[in-house]
Parts: sequence; structure tokens; C-alpha cells
Amino acid sequence: VIFLTPHSEGPHLLPVGRLVVVGNQAYLLYDGKTYYVKIHTPWDVLATYADVLKIKVPFKANDIPAHKVHLLFHQDIPMNWLFTPFRLPNHIMNPEPDYFTSPFNKEKIDFFLIDDKETFFPPSVRNRIVYYILARCAYYKEDSDDKNKKGIKRLLNNGTYGAAFPLHDSRYWKASRDPNSESERFSLYKHWARFFSFFKEQPLNLIRKYYGEKIGIYFAWLGFYTEMLFFAAVVGLICFLYGLFTFDDNVWSKEICSEEIGGNIIMCPLCDKTCGYWKLNSTCNSSWQSHMFDNVGTVFFAIFMGIWVTLFLEFWKRRQARLEYEWDLVDFEEEQQQLQLRPEYEIKCTSRRLNRVTQVLVLPSLTCIITLATVIFWISLIIACIIGVIAYRLAVYAAFASIMKDSPTNNIHMVGSLITPQLATSVTASCINFVIIMILNVMYERVAIWITDMEIPKTHLEYENKLTVKMFLFQFVNYYSSCFYVAFFKGKFVGRPGDYIYMFGWSKLRNEECDPGGCLIELTTQLVIVMAGKQVWGNIQEALVPWLLNWWGSRKARSHPESLYSRWEQDHDLQNFSHLGLFYEYLEMVIQFGFITLFVASFPLAPLLALLNNIIEVRVDAWKFTTQFRRPVAAKAHSIGAWQEILNGVAVFSVVTNAFIVAFTSDMIPRLVYMYAYSPDNDLSMKGYINNSLSVFNISGFSEDNRPDDGESPEWFNSSVITTCRYRDYRYPPGHEKQYTHTMQFWHILAAKLAFIIIMEHVVFMVKFFVAWMIPDVPAEVKARVKRERYLIQEYLHNYECYPSVSSTRPRPPPTRLILARVH
Repeated sequence: VIFLTPHSEGPHLLPVGRLVVVGNQAYLLYDGKTYYVKIHTPWDVLATYADVLKIKVPFKANDIPAHKVHLLFHQDIPMNWLFTPFRLPNHIMNPEPDYFTSPFNKEKIDFFLIDDKETFFPPSVRNRIVYYILARCAYYKEDSDDKNKKGIKRLLNNGTYGAAFPLHDSRYWKASRDPNSESERFSLYKHWARFFSFFKEQPLNLIRKYYGEKIGIYFAWLGFYTEMLFFAAVVGLICFLYGLFTFDDNVWSKEICSEEIGGNIIMCPLCDKTCGYWKLNSTCNSSWQSHMFDNVGTVFFAIFMGIWVTLFLEFWKRRQARLEYEWDLVDFEEEQQQLQLRPEYEIKCTSRRLNRVTQVLVLPSLTCIITLATVIFWISLIIACIIGVIAYRLAVYAAFASIMKDSPTNNIHMVGSLITPQLATSVTASCINFVIIMILNVMYERVAIWITDMEIPKTHLEYENKLTVKMFLFQFVNYYSSCFYVAFFKGKFVGRPGDYIYMFGWSKLRNEECDPGGCLIELTTQLVIVMAGKQVWGNIQEALVPWLLNWWGSRKARSHPESLYSRWEQDHDLQNFSHLGLFYEYLEMVIQFGFITLFVASFPLAPLLALLNNIIEVRVDAWKFTTQFRRPVAAKAHSIGAWQEILNGVAVFSVVTNAFIVAFTSDMIPRLVYMYAYSPDNDLSMKGYINNSLSVFNISGFSEDNRPDDGESPEWFNSSVITTCRYRDYRYPPGHEKQYTHTMQFWHILAAKLAFIIIMEHVVFMVKFFVAWMIPDVPAEVKARVKRERYLIQEYLHNYECYPSVSSTRPRPPPTRLILARVH
């Protein structure tokens, strides 16, 4: 581990010219600006703290036949040679032999398989032990009144030290010249971090050995998520191709596009004053585009994704259980490093009160009230921004409609004929919304950290869990609120001609309507822009920004020969991987998971986009870890933590949202009701559907505020000949005794929508719960291995204690004493 301290702050802790010894080795290097101190831990220290931390170490070779986790790479499957390109060398995939392990006990050293003390503890364990010691090391004087001066983290926060990090074992582009170094960083870069290895399996055991279990479990989850996305992407692509190849069966789009039907249907203005009358066939292109996503395959895919997400979560639990066993995390309790009191808690939490029941000091309830108020305020700000974007859509649509009334965009080569006021408004609003989301993300990240710090969580684990909930809540509202508006509010509360509903009731902004092609295509547009834009921007941030910072930070050192640019200096010039680094990686993927599950009924290609992004994401993250960041301090984690419950919540919520999208945003239910109940002669055809779905309004019924201004209507409109216009609804025509009230068909469709929601939710939930019940969280072979290991530990310990001469041929060590001394 290397520590750096500025020259101006250093003399009281690290006097110039003095060699400081920690353990049995230390270095003091001076370049005029920075002191570098390398700390080494001898065997006795490692053994002592391995005993304290109950680190599991091998005591017997595993005698159970290995079980291949991935059937894809099983040696006995037919045509196994086909999968050879996807495999990595065995010494990379399995860098260590498989052993039964037991918590280390310093008093029973000869019980364990110790061949070489120098390599017995892997580097990730060694740097974790060192950081554990330094996190508790006190630096106050004996006569000092301030007894809270403890830990390297506090010294880093107050600027006494500039950095504290483990060294990489080699340069990433070439192996170490030291024969004792394993050059695992070079191996990871060669076989894992390069983009052209995207089709290779991940060396999870080597990742775990080099970076620790917490980072290893993240890449295991990301890889498994990407593998499962492949199946969702294939089914989504098939559903999309089904919509593409069934154009000829799309009767309603043919009616919209035909001159005889769509060309003779005059539609009512979509906004006041500046919008004129228009012909239905002007939405021909959007109707065809909508059919690609709004078809029978949409319903099937929505149900499939409800089942897929259950399979993904259940199979991940099984995969996680295997990793827990293979990585010695069974019965793992969060290590003391995670459960210890945070220094910030001890320093800042001065106003505490005693709980009369538990007799434990707790924070006053006022802090929780302030936190809740802050969260509500900032979420309200997000909603206010979304309302601002909606107001933009309403105002700008009128401008686009006025400009495009004579279709001047037809003069634009290729894309001109495809541009409509609805499309122009939707695309520009989505882009503006995406920019607002990115800006708010920066603000909310700081706000979430600030209010979490204000709560003063007691432990590191509690801090991370609180921050996870707040950040996901902010991001959920920030990213998804615009999609929720388009899916569930746009076009649902518009009123009718002559009695329109306005935004806030008093404004002059009339609520948006959906065109006859439906709102689903606009939801697709919103989803594509926000989802794809986030993924592209995220990859730029993760790859380009660290590279530019490192390039700029090491610009002076690059002019020196490599022999003078030491490895600790190279590591110091890299970016620091903060304790919240993995938090942001998980957050990015969970937000993506929400996009492909909550709104997948509107865009079956979403899993395919996510799959392509994640293939790149795995290698970008690997490249970033091995080349652009300092080596993080290893930490243990037996699961993905609070993210598991968040994924479960999103999975359940996604069933509800997709059911409502199919029922209320898609036109699937009205078409089915028409085909089975209202089609002419009961021939189960869609002929006449468009005319049936449009109601009639008498133009003379428009008030002065609703009627188009002179010159806004197109040249073909003649008010003396055309006396009625059509609008999208099911209402009685003018002159009827119940004119402009909802017809019986409207209530039939509403009942069908509600029935579909209930049936779909119950079917999917029943299948989900049945699948979850059928698939055990822990595989049977893992349970057997755990029982076998526990049995062997008891047996070996019993023989060790009762029959030492039989259980081991190694000499029993004499009693040892640990002498502690402090160097002044």
C-alpha cells in the first residue's frame, strides 16, 4: 500500500530524512513535492488479523467432482469444439486449485495447507488486512484530549495524506520482470479487458483473486444479466420482425393511407387558433410505424418479459449461491470493516438521545423529518421540470402545426415526407427532456449524498443502503416520469371538440391528443432517445473522461524514461476508485433494467439495445479497472446487496405497467373489441375500423377560442362545403338525443381493457410465483458441498485436537506471544 502526504502538511507526521518502519519494511522517497511510503505486512501480522477477520483458508483438497456452472462450456456436450472460441485458458479461468476451507486460526497453523507463507494469503486478502489495520490506527498523543483521531480515512479527508491505495502487481501492457510477481493485472488486460475479447467468458476467479469478492460479484452479475438479455433480445427481435412482415395484413393503416377513406376524412384541429383542419391520410407514415410495435406480438412479448424477469432473478440467485460457496462466502456476515462505526458518525453525531427500550443512543427524529422534506422537495422539482417539458410540447406543437400546414417539409430530401408536427414535437421534446435529465442527475447525486451525510448513518453498510434507496428513487422519477406521462396521461384527458380540457384548467395550453395511429409510437420515440442517449453518454463518461484525466495528469511524467517513472508513481497518476464506485455501476444497470422491463411492451427492441450496450459495458468496465484506476482496496460481499430487492420491486411493477400500456396506450383492445363485436356482418375483419373509431363534430359548435384563425386551414378546406370534422373517440354524433356523450361501445372497450389488465396480471403473477417456487434458490449440489465441508471441518478439528500425531505430520508450534510496540 502506498501513502502520499503533501510536503506542507507532512513534517509533524513524517519528518524529512527519517526512515519510518512499519512491519519490517518501509520506504521514504522524496521528489520535492510528494513523499511515498510503502507499507509491508509480515507474516505474524497477516496471521493475527486473518484470525481476527475469520478469513477462510484451505485445509484439504476438494474431493467432490467439479460441477460445470455453465452448460455452454461443459466438456461432454455434443460438438463441444464449437464453443472453443468462447473459452479462456484453464490457468486464467481457475487460477487456484479447489479446496475445502475453514476460518483461519493462528493457534492451529499446522491444520491448514500452508506451503509458502509468502503466497498463502492472496494479494486481495493482504491489502484488505492492511486497510483494516490502518482504518483503526490511532494517531493522537497519550496526553491528548481528542481520542477520536483514528483511521486513515480521516487523515485522507482532512488532507494530511493525499492518497492510500494498493499497488498494481505489474504494468497492464507487459508482464512484470520480477519472477515472484504473478502479473495478474497483465493477464486480466490480455484476456478480459480488451474489446476484441467481447465474445470470451469472464475470468471471474481471477477477478475475485485480484480485486476481491465485491468487485467480482458485480462482474458476475453483469455477465449473467448480459447472457440472459440474449434470450429476451431474440424474442423481441422476432416480435419486431412479425410486425414488419405483417404490413399487408394491416387493414386500418391501409384505410388511413387510402385517398378514398383517409383522404376524405377531415379531422378537427389539434390545437386552438394556430392549428387548422387536416386530412387523416397525413398520418399514414406514423400509422405504419406504429404497427411495427403495436400488434399481437406486443401482447405476447409483454407476457414473455414478465416470465423472463422472474427466470432472470431466480437463476441469478442460484448463480449467486454457487459463487458464495466457491468464493468461501457461505455463512458470511458483513465483515467488521463494514459494520464498524463510521468516523463521521462518531465525530458529527453529538446530539443523540437514549432510547428507553433498547438503551442505545439514536439520532433525534428531527433529522429524519428534514431528510424526508428534502427528498419530497427535490422529487417535486423533477415533476416541475417534466411539467415544463409538457408545456413546451403543447406550445411548440401549435408552432409546428402552423408551419407545416402546407407540408413544406416535403421539399426536404428523403426525410421530409416523414416529418409531421407530432413527430417533430415528440423528438425535440424528448431531446430536451434528455438534456434536463442529465443536468438533474448531477444535482441529485450531490443532494442524495448531502442528505445521507446529514442523517449520519452509523455503519458503512447502513450508509450505502440509505444512499442506494435515495439515489434510485431520484433516478426512477427523473428517468421514467416522461415515459409515464406519454404512456398513461397523454391523450387520455383531452375532452372533446367544443369542450376541451386545458392544462391546469386556466391556461391556454390545450392537453395533447394522440393521432389516430395511437400514442404508442410516441412512447417508443421517447424510450429510444432517453435509453440510447443515456447508454451512449454513460460509456463516454466511463471511458473517455478517466482516460483524458489520466493523460493530462501524467503529461510531465511521460517525458521521463520508464526506468525513472516508478510503478507507484504511475499508480498515483491513475484515477482513484471511490468507495461508491460500484454503486454507480449498479445504478446504471438497474436503470437500464427498468427501461427494458417497465416499458418493453412499447418497444420490443429494447432488450437488443441493452444487450449490445452491455457487451460493450463489460469490456469498458474491465478496461477501466485494469488501465485507468488505481487498484481498489479489496472487500467482501456475498450478494449484490440492496439492489436485489430493488430488482424484485421493478420486476413486479413491470407486470402492472406493461398490462396498462397494452390496455390503454396500445390500440390492441379497441381493435379486438371491434373485430369480435362490431365488425360488419360479423366476418371478424378490421374493415371499417377507422371510420368506427372516429366520432363526428359539427364545426359550427366551435367557440371563438377554439376555431382556427383565418389562413391557418389548408387551401383545400372550404367551410361552406365541409360542415363536420372527426376526432378520436366513441361519442354520439350531433343531432342525436345523447349527442357528444359516450356510446355503449366506449364502455364495452373500457370493460375489456380492465378485464385484460386483471387477466394478464393474474396469469403472469401466477406463472411468476410458480416458477419461483419450482426453482430453488440454492442448487442441490451446492447444499451437498456445504454439508460435506462442514462435516470435514468438524471431523478434522476433532482429530486435530484428540489425535494430533495422526491428524498431522507437521510439528506443533510452540505457544506464541504478540508484542506490540509503538515507534515514536
